[in-house]
Amino acid sequence: MTFKFMLLLGGALAALATPAIAQTAATEDGAATPPGQSEGAIQDGAEIIVTGRYTLPDRIDTATGLGLTVRETPQSVSIITAQRIIDQNLRSVADVVENGVGVTMTEIDDVRNSFFARGFKIQNYQIDGVPTAWALAGSAGETIADVSIYDRVEIVRGATGLLSGAGDPSASVNLVRKHADRADWGGYVNASYGSWDTWQVSGDIGGAVTADGRLRIRAVGRYEQGDSYIDLYRNKKLVLYGTLDADVTDDTLLRVGFSHQQGRPDAPAWGALPSFYGDGSFAAWPRSKTASADWAFWDTTNQNFFATLRHDFGSGWSAQVNYNRLRNAERTNILYIYGTVDKDTGLGLASNPFADEGESIQNSYDAQIKGRIRLFGRDHDIVLGALDSTINRYTNTFQPLNITDPANPYSFPPAGDFNNWDGDSYPYPGFSDVPSLQVKERIKQTGYYGALRLNLADSLKLIGGGRLASWKQNGFSYNVSSDYGDDDVFIPYVGALYDLASNHRLYASYTTIFQPQSALDRDFRQLDPLDGKAYEVGLKSAFFGDALQTSIALFRIEQDNVAQPDGAPVPPPGGGIPQQTYIAADGVVSKGFEVEITGRPLEGWNVNFGYSQFNAEDADGNKANADQPRRLLKLFTTYTFPGALDRLTIGGGVNYRSKAYSEGDNPVTGAPFRFQQDGYTLVNLMARFAVSERLQLQANVENLLDKRYFSQIGFYSQYRYGAPRNVTIGANYRF
Repeated sequence: MTFKFMLLLGGALAALATPAIAQTAATEDGAATPPGQSEGAIQDGAEIIVTGRYTLPDRIDTATGLGLTVRETPQSVSIITAQRIIDQNLRSVADVVENGVGVTMTEIDDVRNSFFARGFKIQNYQIDGVPTAWALAGSAGETIADVSIYDRVEIVRGATGLLSGAGDPSASVNLVRKHADRADWGGYVNASYGSWDTWQVSGDIGGAVTADGRLRIRAVGRYEQGDSYIDLYRNKKLVLYGTLDADVTDDTLLRVGFSHQQGRPDAPAWGALPSFYGDGSFAAWPRSKTASADWAFWDTTNQNFFATLRHDFGSGWSAQVNYNRLRNAERTNILYIYGTVDKDTGLGLASNPFADEGESIQNSYDAQIKGRIRLFGRDHDIVLGALDSTINRYTNTFQPLNITDPANPYSFPPAGDFNNWDGDSYPYPGFSDVPSLQVKERIKQTGYYGALRLNLADSLKLIGGGRLASWKQNGFSYNVSSDYGDDDVFIPYVGALYDLASNHRLYASYTTIFQPQSALDRDFRQLDPLDGKAYEVGLKSAFFGDALQTSIALFRIEQDNVAQPDGAPVPPPGGGIPQQTYIAADGVVSKGFEVEITGRPLEGWNVNFGYSQFNAEDADGNKANADQPRRLLKLFTTYTFPGALDRLTIGGGVNYRSKAYSEGDNPVTGAPFRFQQDGYTLVNLMARFAVSERLQLQANVENLLDKRYFSQIGFYSQYRYGAPRNVTIGANYRF
């Protein structure tokens, strides 16, 4: 992709937009409501019109804190709106991220997932714009948390260190909560049933509790349970959420709330499936195969208390103070099996039963003031903010009682016949009641930031800012010291936007990258922090009065100290489960482009299309992070028929990802082996019928063609299958 192609495509879009400009006149500030910009269902005589949207007119703070619209933000931004979540039946954070433009998900096991963008792992997360930290790969259930309590999910690709502090160049994911922002009472109840005997019921209700509407509440609840395409696995999920908005004065808003989510999976896998037979050939197991046991469980609890006080001073100035307390906890009895399998007998695997309990508590305080200043006859936007965040976390383990050698606490019976594995194949080992403290860590982050948007001309805006960030981690993790961090690292941010026409905007941005990392080298020492630079240029356009929005982005990321796998896993000092170690690669460059089209090109037609492509290599020309697909295509669209069929909405989409691989060794022959997943496409369908203004029925089919694919391959020489074809049928009643 070249600048020439970008400009040619921009010219073509400009030509397409010419009649659209004449059709609807609307501004980014919402002076007019373009087609497709309202939500819900309205009654027009006998005609039922569903008007949910895929675009977002609201201003967001995820990238700069200045409260800019998507088109005013000089980075790639994708919004998964409430309507998208409903249409695609997205239930978890992982579901949403997997369907976002330019981002991928890798399933580690039945609980943990990792997210990636532009070839690098996503480690920056926010809730309502406040940075938060998750456990490694979401081991406390963070990535599989339910999204019913969120109004939308914002994904800003590229480095976001201005607001998130320690920033890496992949993306930042911001979960925007539902709020008690309506005075009229209303909501919905929903129920569905699907494949593997999975069912759920949920509800969302809110409104004013005082006659003047100054005090409002909202409550969300959801319960789900069911089996899986994987043998033995079952899960139960409970979600509770409540929030209160109070207009303390006409200019002051107080918002408090609490959420509680718990997952109770039975027989979850820890890790995945062994990849090799004893003769060195690849072991291809059925999709339903599990490496777990009936007695295994992996309970997770996620709780969040929050409070926000916001005051509008007038003349464009406002201030906001936030407090967030986030608790993520987990408790497990799980089984890890590994090694090679005799093709005839099913024997040969080693075992490691494991039990632990852990908790992470994060307390965050942040404050922000933003407003407008007038210089040289023009208004300019400014934001100043500060963050103080502390995380304290621990993990206790409990010794299994089935050790075979009293002198070796890691000696356990072999796994048994894996060819005929069932829930009783590995008996319950029993665990000691005496806890052993294995992880005790404290992470302290502070940051002071500011940004200024200069309105140099009607068509030219310049954004400049920076953050002074400090990040310290102290403690230990499984016999390895985890003391590292940096003080007063300055992270600059520069962006520019130029309007080619009223609906076409060129942009460019630059920032640096600073990310302390927990990756260990062969001596089990932390690698130095990621260090680098990120550049992005692009074109953002709008058509049909902002109902349809497009973006084209070119990016280049330069990094040093990028963690790359260093051979096979090795046990840590003092023994224990082998861990993957890494080497630091310098001169890693990732460059590529992204295209996104989202919105409503015609009345009743919603669409989201994205294509992304990148190439990442180190200074010697070796591929970096080859386990990430270089090309992604994601499309989802719905259409509500006009006239006599206006009650019917149909939709569907495709998700394509190119091949990805990781290099390793055959454990039997010692020869190099490439764990590879070839490119594949998943097809999804949906249909919705409006029985009445309030009642709707919906059906979703995922993986329509029943594609057999790996959702993870090569991690610790194991692999995992993605979900086969599955169906969900539900009913939704709004009131």
